[in-house]
Amino acid sequence: MTLSSTLPTTPPATSAHRICPFCEACCGLELDLEENKVVRIRGDANDVFSHGFLCPKAIGLKDLHDDPDRLRTPLIKRNGVFEPATWDEAYAEIDKRLPPVIAAGGANAVATVLGNPVSHKMSLMLYFARLAKALGTRNMYSASSVDQVPKMLSVGLMFGSWLSVPVPDIERCDFLLILGANPMVSNGSLWTVPDFRGKAKALRARGGQLVVVDPRRTETADVADAHHFIRPGADVFFLLGIAHALFDENLVRLGRLSGHTVGLEQVEAAVRGYAPELVAARCGIDAATMRQLARSLANTPRAAIYGRIGTCTQQFGTLCSWLIDVINVLTGHLDEEGGAMFPKAAAFAANTRGAPGIGRGVVSGRFRSRVSGAAEVSGELPVTCLAEEIDTPGPGQIRALIAIAANPVLSAPNGARLSKALDQLDFMVSLDIYLNETSRHADVILPGVSPLEDAHYDVSFTQFSHRNHARFSAPVLARAGGQPDEWQSLMRIAAIAKGLGATADIDALDDELLQEEVARAAGPAAPALLAALGSQRGAERMLDLALRSGPYGDQFGKNPDGLTLARLKAAPSGIDLGPMGSRIPEALRTPSGKIELAPQALLDDLARAAADLQAPAPDLVIVGRRQLRSNNSWMHNLPVLAKGAYRCTALVHPIDAARRGLVDGAMAQIRNGGRMIEVQVEISAQMMPGVVSLPHGWGHNLEGTRMRVAAERPGVNLNALLDENLRDPLSGNAVLSGIAIEMRALA
Repeated sequence: MTLSSTLPTTPPATSAHRICPFCEACCGLELDLEENKVVRIRGDANDVFSHGFLCPKAIGLKDLHDDPDRLRTPLIKRNGVFEPATWDEAYAEIDKRLPPVIAAGGANAVATVLGNPVSHKMSLMLYFARLAKALGTRNMYSASSVDQVPKMLSVGLMFGSWLSVPVPDIERCDFLLILGANPMVSNGSLWTVPDFRGKAKALRARGGQLVVVDPRRTETADVADAHHFIRPGADVFFLLGIAHALFDENLVRLGRLSGHTVGLEQVEAAVRGYAPELVAARCGIDAATMRQLARSLANTPRAAIYGRIGTCTQQFGTLCSWLIDVINVLTGHLDEEGGAMFPKAAAFAANTRGAPGIGRGVVSGRFRSRVSGAAEVSGELPVTCLAEEIDTPGPGQIRALIAIAANPVLSAPNGARLSKALDQLDFMVSLDIYLNETSRHADVILPGVSPLEDAHYDVSFTQFSHRNHARFSAPVLARAGGQPDEWQSLMRIAAIAKGLGATADIDALDDELLQEEVARAAGPAAPALLAALGSQRGAERMLDLALRSGPYGDQFGKNPDGLTLARLKAAPSGIDLGPMGSRIPEALRTPSGKIELAPQALLDDLARAAADLQAPAPDLVIVGRRQLRSNNSWMHNLPVLAKGAYRCTALVHPIDAARRGLVDGAMAQIRNGGRMIEVQVEISAQMMPGVVSLPHGWGHNLEGTRMRVAAERPGVNLNALLDENLRDPLSGNAVLSGIAIEMRALA
């Protein structure tokens, strides 16, 4: 569908193009402008990737830019009160207070935490690594460990790089099994696929089938051919049952991957004890259904299985993530048209750099968190460890925090503990567009740049896109005087951390670091490459370098028709780079040069699953859910997205409601041990009996925030029920799903 938002006005003077920053679909927009204001937003019909599609969130881009609550000047907290400050004053305050923390406690006394809006910010994506290197801390955290780290770990072990995620080739697929995902709302997650509805409709129109397995009849299930309820937390047993059936019924067909795969015998032995008949009761799905799904996957020439947040945010998240790709390999659908394929991004993808088909692979657990001993994965520790690392005294205690577009007080379990811990810090900096539940604890807030005032390229999402492409967004509106680029703020803090001070020449520092990086990669050719980048600076210079040296690039003149940033800027609706193609063995970066089908750490973790197989199912459990208009907590402050029916409701099946005397629209209490919230009930047959669903990202009733629209209907925070110490032990990802609860009506 194509949506637009029009305000009464005279005909606009100009139009501009923009990549939507609200979700992973990354739809192309066309904006009409007048007097440095947006007067209309619509889908860009010429966009090579989204072809005019956009969802209602895109219209909120104008509300975000115009929001009177959006921070536009730095704030410094003095005597407990935030006061406006100049940029120079803000940087000087950081220079005054951050170095003493480092001097007293060492590099690990400073922590960083990133939120998922960072992935929509080119400057932040490209320059955070430089800040992290300057800080030298091991205490790095992000929203990834409440979302996607299990998938990153499993694909890293199997394919050799953290973001080598196979995604469904939906436009050529004829059987798609979706597990724990709702792409009708998300338009993909670790799978960038705008207009999923249209693509699902086309799949079915050509005779294909879409099947959804989920404890809720989601929006995606509503457009599917079949939906099967599954008990939350039992996905690992469902996947093991499918894998067992493939071996048991002689349906394993590796095809051309047989020469590029190791570990098949180990997988067969590992799944031998998980016949569908043995796991059916635990899953709530009968054995015949599991076997039929296995046959459909194996016997359909173009098919795939895809799983997402529901499969990651549970106690067996890494095992689930691994088994999904194992099944795609076993059925011969990995790296094949219509199956699960590897995108070939134009820039920044680790699986397009270096020698093709072999590499160092990934290593996790290089260090562990101080208090819980949680293992590092991809350079990060679990965000659920952040509070204990702040509030537990001793050597290595975190005393300062740099939060970048992050709101873990709402997005991570037990935000109340984290909130108290943040008040114990010696110093905190937030880079954020809002004074929210987390940034309210900061001593200095540096306001982020409005997306409409910033250049952008999708550093991450092109690596998950269902079709290869490249697009660049130039700034649409003029920026207020004095507002630096976000990369400049990160470099300023990096200079402070390196002892160079708040007034350091960050352009010179940027040049120095880039020269070092290019010299390591290009050797003697480095000076010529740098000279070819001309007078560009900052993130755009890094993007041009990556594009030109990437798989479609001009290779600095060797391929005259190849990509450059200049060519991308001349194509406001993007450049189509074609459908995904087979990339194995070229895409592999494992030391063996093979798909590692049976990583030992994953085989070992099956013992934990086996012990859980006979565990009795709790009477009632809770799961989260995503909603179209509120993918992230800051969207709740945008009037165009906040309007409409109250959405922070607990969905309860009629049977469960009747047993507990719950009334539709009335209030109920939910408990998990000593944790308690009060919610509005919504009785719905969408839910599997025994399962309650509450959306994430709500709870805007804390003092000291400045998000007026969100505070009008604050909702309740699901994460307040959850235990921050409950993690998938392999990845450290928070367990957010399938938590046992008690629920009762309130008078």
